[in-house]
Amino acid sequence: MEPLPLMTVQQHILEEQRRHHPDASGEFSWLLSGITLASKIIADQVRRAGLVDVLGSVGQVNVQGETQQKLDVLANQALRLCLGRRGNVGIMASEENAEPIVVPRDRQHGKYVVIFDPLDGSSNIDVNVSVGTIFSILRRAPDPEGKRDPLVDVLQAGVKQVAAGYVVYGSSTMLVYTAGNGVASFTLDPAIGAFIISNPRMTMPAKGNIYSVNAANSDSFPEPYQQFLAKLRSGEAGRTYSSRYIGSLVADFHRTLIKGGIFLYPPTRHYPQGKLRLLYEANPIAFLAEQAGGIASDGRGRIMEIPPTSLHQRCPLLVGSRTEMKLLMEMLASA
Repeated sequence: MEPLPLMTVQQHILEEQRRHHPDASGEFSWLLSGITLASKIIADQVRRAGLVDVLGSVGQVNVQGETQQKLDVLANQALRLCLGRRGNVGIMASEENAEPIVVPRDRQHGKYVVIFDPLDGSSNIDVNVSVGTIFSILRRAPDPEGKRDPLVDVLQAGVKQVAAGYVVYGSSTMLVYTAGNGVASFTLDPAIGAFIISNPRMTMPAKGNIYSVNAANSDSFPEPYQQFLAKLRSGEAGRTYSSRYIGSLVADFHRTLIKGGIFLYPPTRHYPQGKLRLLYEANPIAFLAEQAGGIASDGRGRIMEIPPTSLHQRCPLLVGSRTEMKLLMEMLASA
């Protein structure tokens, strides 16, 4: 097999813009470079986590009621700094902040809104398990007087996303993103400090043999979900399934994207509306899944069609290959 051409993520974005948006100004690629710069900073801190004082909590909780890890704070600062100086980001929103972040210099004319989970799975960092950054990019209508409530710009349905992706910090640092024309992946080459293309067209297998779920909560899942999991375990679904669950959404979805199968975080007694956040977890993951040929749902309909009502809104997330997802949706519909 011939090696892939040595193409950086910036080159790929520019090439895609020429192909699909020949009149593009280049501002979008400049925005993406802010995300890749921040991810390099985060990757460096994650890689040296056992050598420098970035492990453990800061002794505070975030707006979610979750204990903040030191790397949560560092990752959030890196993204805010790198994106806030792009010149075209008007609003940012983060899992770690209660309210949207207005970029003062670009409040009136910033074209983009960037929503992110700075360090997904950060509670796993102390035990050296893969973590990640998730991001979603939306367009922002002009606000010449700079008086519009920033939440209006943030609370857009997932179908309005112009791009989304994640960076997984594991055995290698990998960026996976879509701008609505398929899914591409890039691996950070530490020798040259650049993300180099790994796969220009990622596709999720039509079916898999892995299901990913927090089985400790299964007794509190609604009955159709329990029946679905029992069918997978018993072989009634037509093949033998294995269970794999890491506990970092990015890592679990990355495996599902590559190997197929299904990831599910259903409603539970403790989280009857679901646990994962719609805007900066479920929506970007759903965009990637659909662009790769998979399906993403909250159990009732398409994730990306859910109308957002609050920045930190939660929802169930069921995402994966078409075979497993169609079986699950049929069982939910008939319940």
